[in-house]
Amino acid sequence: MAKFVTIGYGDQDGYDRTEPAVRDRAHAHDARLRAAGAVMGLAGRPVQVRNQDGTGVTTDSGSFMSAPLPVAGFSIIEAASIEEAVRLASGSPCAVARGVVEVWPLRESV
Repeated sequence: MAKFVTIGYGDQDGYDRTEPAVRDRAHAHDARLRAAGAVMGLAGRPVQVRNQDGTGVTTDSGSFMSAPLPVAGFSIIEAASIEEAVRLASGSPCAVARGVVEVWPLRESV
């Protein structure tokens, strides 16, 4: 099975405007993914790390990337294909609550 990183974007307003039954199904979907071994978590405050040419570590608070919606959470899921990973991600709270989920294939590095 291949591994995929998902990044969920969404805000409280979109979540609140989504029908409670739809949200409940999405949370149950995530619970099933966790029970099957997916690693999930809510996004905390990021720190940017740099070590240009190995000369010393510098850090900056905040996100490097920008998006119309804030990052809400991350997961690592296993799926047989990108199509299956997309199907799994499509049931998540961010996907159904007026947000968006990115699905990134995770390739092993050498």
